[in-house]
Amino acid sequence: MKPTLELKTELIDQCIRGDSRAQFRLYKLYSKAMYNICTRMLSNSHDAEDVLQESFVNAFSKLKDFKGESTFGAWLKRIVINKCISQLRKNKLKLVETGNVDFEKTELNFVADYSAINPEYIHHAIKELPEGSRVIFNLFALEGYKHKEISELLGISESTSKTQYFRARSILMNKLSVTVNGN
Repeated sequence: MKPTLELKTELIDQCIRGDSRAQFRLYKLYSKAMYNICTRMLSNSHDAEDVLQESFVNAFSKLKDFKGESTFGAWLKRIVINKCISQLRKNKLKLVETGNVDFEKTELNFVADYSAINPEYIHHAIKELPEGSRVIFNLFALEGYKHKEISELLGISESTSKTQYFRARSILMNKLSVTVNGN
């Protein structure tokens, strides 16, 4: 049974009052989805676990600041992504400038049926991307950030964000094309 908005609101209120059982229930509701974000963003599972824990500690300590302008999940997701980015900076995130690419004129011409590809293989292919490209691909394609937002989050140019995304997409399409075509 999915928790209702009222139940989540009540859990949040209980957490604000310091109820550790409510914190555990809220953690159980969101930890898997947030861990998935961490593992997509970070290449090391230990870092992902640490960032997840830090994110929840941070969220619980700032819960009284949660205004309900977005869902709790969206608010928590923002904390998780920011913590992931901090971890990447700490580990010296590597972004490669590949020059200017005219994205309007550049096409990737792959025609294949990707529906037969195992989602685990796609997840693995994303994890194998170069770090900078992987982070930007995840933020843009999976988390829905705009290139302008990514550039501000990571302290890079919008052009670098687009270039890294294009690079990631090209690598993925090549890998997936090989899988689909059996080469």
